[in-house]
Amino acid sequence: MNTHLKTVKLTLKGKNPVTLDHLSVRGNNIRYYILPDSLNLETLLVEETPRVKPKKPIAGKSLGRGRGRGRGRGRGRGR
Repeated sequence: MNTHLKTVKLTLKGKNPVTLDHLSVRGNNIRYYILPDSLNLETLLVEETPRVKPKKPIAGKSLGRGRGRGRGRGRGRGR
């Protein structure tokens, strides 16, 4: 999960801290988040219900009857 941060103090090893207005961090570079105890998580976390995709109406189609003449797996046996 990529993360976008505002007003960040970036401290590199052996360097002085640098203040940045915006910083984007790619998700695979994040190991863990440290959140302060004073942060009220109940008000920040939003519980989303899973989205249900609307089903397309099927008119005149038979279900589960194959996909035509093969799927490009080469030639048949003995031909």
